[in-house]
Order: sequence, then structure tokens, then C-alpha cells
Amino acid sequence: MPKEIGEKIVATNRKARHDYLIEDTYEAGMVLRGTEVKSLRQGRASLVDGYAFVEFGEVWLDAVHIPEYFNGTWNNHATRRKRKLLLHKHEIEKLAQKTREGGYTLIPLRIYFLDGNAKVELAVAKGKKEYDKRHALRERQDKREADRAMSARKHLGE
Repeated sequence: MPKEIGEKIVATNRKARHDYLIEDTYEAGMVLRGTEVKSLRQGRASLVDGYAFVEFGEVWLDAVHIPEYFNGTWNNHATRRKRKLLLHKHEIEKLAQKTREGGYTLIPLRIYFLDGNAKVELAVAKGKKEYDKRHALRERQDKREADRAMSARKHLGE
């Protein structure tokens, strides 16, 4: 029986949905050292520059910043080291095939604990062009204005 039940989100990469077009998502386990787990349990991590890649049939997460554990000793972990991700073989093959195609990359969307186990949500994503980003912002703004107008009209009618 795990000590923790449910999901506890540690870090999210909100900028990823703005910069990338998300095609598919995968949940992967992470191979961590003891002080990394303790640092994550304190809610300390940054996914800003993080990415994943497939190498020799294994998936690796790189450039994710997990700061050193404050109460750690001389064997504290390196903050931006490569971390192995745990996925099924057929999932790894799918990811490898997708990343070989032009323009696709693996981006971590969030790190969380699920029933006490550290997980990362990986996205197969394609980079957006600048005009796509502007278009998405404009659509969001137009929808917000329309909702505001509908709400104002509803309140005036009552």
C-alpha cells in the first residue's frame, strides 16, 4: 500500500502549450536518486528548458532542473543531469519513429507523483511558427471578449 494516494503535481511547463503543437502525450516513470525525490517532494523543479530524446532504445530526459536537496550531504545529485525514463518497448519505438520525422520533438509537460511514484508527462510536439502563436492568442482574446459580451447582455436582460 503506497503512503500517498492520488496525484500531486510538482511542476508544469505552461509555456510548452504556447510554443508547441501537442500531437500526443505519454506517461513515463523516472529513474531518480534519493535526494532528487526529496527535492521533488518539496515541490521544487523547473521544466523550462527540458526535452527528451531516444538513444539506443532508451528514453532520456535532459536539461530539467531539480535543485539540490537542502539537507543533502556530499552525495547530493547534479541539478541538470540526464535522467532515464521508463516506458514500454512499443511506446519507445513509437516515440523514436515520431522524432525521426521532421519537426517533432519530445517535451515534458509536467512532473507529478502518482500514488507515491514520480512520473513525467511527455508530449510529442511540433514547434509553432510565430504567426501560429499570434493567431492562437488572437483567438483566445476574441473568445474572451465574446464571453464577456454574452455575460454582460445576460446581466442586462435580468
